Amino acid sequence: MNLWVILVFALLAYLSGSIPFGYLLVKGKTGKNIMQSGSGNIGSTNVRRVAGKKISAFTQLLDMAKGLIPVGAYLLLFNKGILNLQYDFVYAIALATILGHNYSIFLKFKGGKGVNTTLGASVLFAPIPVFTSVAVYFISKSILKYVSASSLALAIALPVTALIISGIDMLFYYLLVCSILILFQHRSNIIRLSHGKENL
Repeated sequence: MNLWVILVFALLAYLSGSIPFGYLLVKGKTGKNIMQSGSGNIGSTNVRRVAGKKISAFTQLLDMAKGLIPVGAYLLLFNKGILNLQYDFVYAIALATILGHNYSIFLKFKGGKGVNTTLGASVLFAPIPVFTSVAVYFISKSILKYVSASSLALAIALPVTALIISGIDMLFYYLLVCSILILFQHRSNIIRLSHGKENL
């Protein structure tokens, strides 16, 4: 295995994740800086508040795609036996896209909360945890009404589902890290929820 290939792939994955689609779409549509509007977050929830449902939907799809495409490319090369890649490094590639979204080099290492990018980056190798967590999200949202609380439920469901399905393995540890990252990025939301001051 060529370590330089993995490092280059991870760097490209980080740069893919760093593309701030929410920022760019809102800027192009409204002229506003989304980081100075609403909650200041570049994710699809704040995009909906600032620019409407259509732009929010585009943001959501693109944020998923920027996680999915690098992972898909890596898995394609792995499956074809190209460059002597190892499977487990797919988790590093996926995490690189998520870290790019959360800490974008194009936004002075600020960014979003990583939910959509996590789902996009993980769906090819962890479809059951991803779709289970999405179901948990929608059930939670129908009951709790809060997007942030539902995102927290989704984050917890990811590693729990993996643990139930396959026990403690690399996939579990990867999804546990993803869960911790999502919870950390929602720390201000957690505080507002605890004080009853969170936005829907």
